[in-house]
Amino acid sequence: MIKSFKLKVFGLVLVTAVGCSKLDEQLNSTLTNTQTANALGSAGVGLLLQAAYSDVGGPFTAQDLIFSLQENSTDESLVPTRGGDWDDNGVWRVVHSHGWDANHSQVLNVYNSLNKINFDATNVLAFSPSAQQAAEARFLRALSLYQLLDLYGQFPVRNPGDNLLNAPKVYAGAAGADFIIAELTAIIPSLPATSDADKANQTSGNVLLMKCYLNKGAWANRAAPTFDNGDMQKVISIGNAIIAGGKYSLATEYFSNFDVDNGSSKENILTYVNTTGVNANNSGVNGTWAKTLHYNSYTPSNPNAGWNGFSTMSDFYNSFGAVTPMVGVTNFKAGKTNGLYADTAADSRIGGRYSAKSTPQSGIKPGFLIGQQYDEKGVAEKDRKGAALAFDPTIANDMKETGANLEVTGIRVIKYTPDFSNGSSSYGGPSGNDIVIFRYADVILMVAEAKMRTGDNAGGLTLVNQLRTARKAGSVTSMPLVNTADPVDPKTLLAERGREFYWEAQRRTDLIRFGVFLKPWQYKPTDDAKYLVFPIPSQSLAANPNLKQNPGY
Repeated sequence: MIKSFKLKVFGLVLVTAVGCSKLDEQLNSTLTNTQTANALGSAGVGLLLQAAYSDVGGPFTAQDLIFSLQENSTDESLVPTRGGDWDDNGVWRVVHSHGWDANHSQVLNVYNSLNKINFDATNVLAFSPSAQQAAEARFLRALSLYQLLDLYGQFPVRNPGDNLLNAPKVYAGAAGADFIIAELTAIIPSLPATSDADKANQTSGNVLLMKCYLNKGAWANRAAPTFDNGDMQKVISIGNAIIAGGKYSLATEYFSNFDVDNGSSKENILTYVNTTGVNANNSGVNGTWAKTLHYNSYTPSNPNAGWNGFSTMSDFYNSFGAVTPMVGVTNFKAGKTNGLYADTAADSRIGGRYSAKSTPQSGIKPGFLIGQQYDEKGVAEKDRKGAALAFDPTIANDMKETGANLEVTGIRVIKYTPDFSNGSSSYGGPSGNDIVIFRYADVILMVAEAKMRTGDNAGGLTLVNQLRTARKAGSVTSMPLVNTADPVDPKTLLAERGREFYWEAQRRTDLIRFGVFLKPWQYKPTDDAKYLVFPIPSQSLAANPNLKQNPGY
């Protein structure tokens, strides 16, 4: 992102690697960006672009980055301290109870990881990329800026050619939304119409654009979000075009969107690709199930099958059972086989169904794990002390577990099915599940929400029921946007989004947009308006005087 720079002959690693044209330069000589771009060529620029794509895996996969800030800060997820496990000086508990500050390690690490995408994507633009390469780089930058704006309320931008002596410009609130919207509007025509799900295309660009329009009013005023009719109409028109295009469809089996073969899903629009047994660019997707499973959750990795931490809460779990009709089932404890739900019991998103990808290998049925757990032979599993491995919804009020039950408290969640595709040799190795960033279901529910916010409740409900039918949940005759007096009311669109996107790093954004993020929920009795946005890390403030600390920190 500079006009020229010192490039030493012995430092031409990238140029040498891609076999670009010869550079007749002397030690400590200066090359312009144009000269460097000519030397790199299209292949070299492609490597720079791939580096920006590779940056996406970490922050969108790791349990202590975007997931933690977007999920552990909500009513969907928390990480109890279990004896000596998962304490880490309380960093997990304060995220759930809303007590973080500008020196919190996760707040810093998320900010830095997103700005790495921002930096590396912008760097591509300095070396004469093709129109498509530039559009993909700007999409990746927009993706990182979207998360920065949503989490921190502001973001820095430095464009190629900017004077490095000046601090990067900072955009905040509505101005930040306008910047991202302008970027996406400009580049979408230059993105490919179709591509593999791990590369930006016009649909993924439009989904991100929909998200910006939908959240614009919340970013402008998180304490009292408003929704401009014009913005909502943009969400509707863009979403309707995607729906009418027919390129995507809802999966017949919900959890197939997250299993080891999810690269073939017709529902996944944007993903980060992982490959079974291959370390290169693998984002550590194993953590998506290891963070929640017990140490003994499957053999032969027992006692190293999981890390025994992350859980959900009973109030959120109960949001699946109170919307009628539920195929005649009113109590999820009925109709169980071997302590798990019968395959036709209810809303398929709650799980408990046989999965050919994991049940024969481990006994695991993806979804919510509650009560006694069983192995692949139907034998009741035990914890490390020999007691029954039965997950109990009750978690200590202070989120600190002690005594005999510390290994089993909390309902566990399996969204991504463990990769057993290579047999026991792959149980602990790099896994092949692609990380899902955008899904077609989100297009449907964003359009439904925008319709409801503009007064078209019937149109919105039609789309909601289309999704619910695909999830075997049964149709409903009415559905308000939210019950502000009861954030966990299961009969609302907010609850429907929770049922569809739980543990996909969307819940905090939704709770703020629906105006209930500051309401009490389990293990978070009180709150402060400053927590509607995360603080700018202290060291980042010191590096860029254009950044302003968010109020209250």
